[in-house]
Amino acid sequence: MRWPFRARVRRGIVAATLANAWHARVMADEVVSHAFSHGFHPDHNRRLAAYWAEALGGPPDYSGFYGDETSVVRIHSGNGQHEDMDRRAISCFEQALTDVGLTNDDVLRQVLHDYFAWATNTTMSRYERSPDDVPDGLRIPKWSWEGLVRES
Repeated sequence: MRWPFRARVRRGIVAATLANAWHARVMADEVVSHAFSHGFHPDHNRRLAAYWAEALGGPPDYSGFYGDETSVVRIHSGNGQHEDMDRRAISCFEQALTDVGLTNDDVLRQVLHDYFAWATNTTMSRYERSPDDVPDGLRIPKWSWEGLVRES
């Protein structure tokens, strides 16, 4: 299987750089920044970079050091519907792709956009009522060049 993570490394786009760029964008957005108004982990960007890298075929650093998909989804759950915030978070991601210099590879840019939009609109917003609704034992979904990789 071919993984977007490998292309990221080849083009010098470091997950940490993208996480930092995205976080700066969302903190500057009057709607999306509300998600962080109650505080966030001091290593948020490092954790986010590890999560994205793992989801895109990189090393299992997030699940090895920080937690599983259940822990990530619980953090994002119980906040009701927030479609406008989600749209704006996706827009911030698109802008962050430009901020890190990913402007000349439309295919990689589209794959990363599709992954982020899918994760934002599905796994991160599935349990809008309560974090207690999130089941234990979820695994980080994997995303390849072809999209979501179904577990067998």
